[in-house]
Amino acid sequence: MPSSPLLSTSMPSMPTILALDFDGVLCDGMLEYFQTTWRAYCQIWSTPTPTPPLDLEPSFARLRPVIETGWEMPVLIRARLAGISENEILQDWQRVAQDIVRAEGLNPAELAARIDETRDRWITRDLSGWLSLHRFYPGVVEKLKQVMASSVQTYIVTTKEGRFVRQLLQQEGVEVSENFIFGKEVKRPKHETLRQLLASGDRGQEVLWFVEDRLKTLQSVIAQPDLAAVGLYLAAWGYNTQSDRDYTAKNPAIKLLDLSDFSRDFSDWS
Repeated sequence: MPSSPLLSTSMPSMPTILALDFDGVLCDGMLEYFQTTWRAYCQIWSTPTPTPPLDLEPSFARLRPVIETGWEMPVLIRARLAGISENEILQDWQRVAQDIVRAEGLNPAELAARIDETRDRWITRDLSGWLSLHRFYPGVVEKLKQVMASSVQTYIVTTKEGRFVRQLLQQEGVEVSENFIFGKEVKRPKHETLRQLLASGDRGQEVLWFVEDRLKTLQSVIAQPDLAAVGLYLAAWGYNTQSDRDYTAKNPAIKLLDLSDFSRDFSDWS
C-alpha cells in the first residue's frame, strides 16, 4: 500500500500524545490466549484429554499473528492438530480457516461466543489466576511511568476490556484513569479513537504517535487521509510476523520499533 503523499518520512523528536496498544506492546497475554482457547477447543470438539500436546502451545504462539478475530483461535488449534503445517497457515491462513469452517459446519459467531463464555467463566471463578497469565515486556512499565510523569498525554488503545487493563497496570504500580483507556467496550476501530484524540487537543499543534503490534491496524490508519501526520510504529516484539516487519522497510509511513528502543528517549525511536 503506498504511503500518503502528505506524510513526511521523518517524525518530530517528541510526541505530545502517545497512544499505545496493550496486548503485544505493553503486555504479553499469550499464556492467557492459549489456555482460554484450549479450554474452549475442548468444549467445541468434546476433547476427552484436557492436556494439550506439548508442542501445541509454542506452535500457537508462533502462529498467533495470523489471528484477526477471536473465533479464529480455536480453528487455529484445529488446523495444527489436523496436521496443517505452520508454513501453510502463515502463507494462507484465511483459506485454511474458511476450509475448516465449511468442512465442519462451524459458525464463527458461535465460536466467538464460546471463547467469550470460557473467558468470562474463568474470570468469574478465578480472577487472580486469570490475571496472573499476563506478563509485561521488559522495560515497558518503567517507560510508561516515565512518559506518564512527563507532559506527554498517554493513552491505551486496545481491544482488551479496559477494566482488566487497569487491574493489570495497577498490579505494576501504574495508575491510569479510565478516561485514558479506550478498550473493547468503546466498540470502534482504533483509527477512529486516534481521530478523537487529535480532535480533543489543540488542533494543528498536537503530535500523535501510535505504537501497535498488528500491521493491518496500522495500515487502517494510513488509509485515513486526515491521519496522515500520525507517527506509526510497529512493535517488533509483539504479535507480528517477519513478513510484517519486512514490510516496514518498504513503507516509510511505518517505523519498525525494537523493544530496546522503546525504553529509550523518543529521539531514538526514529
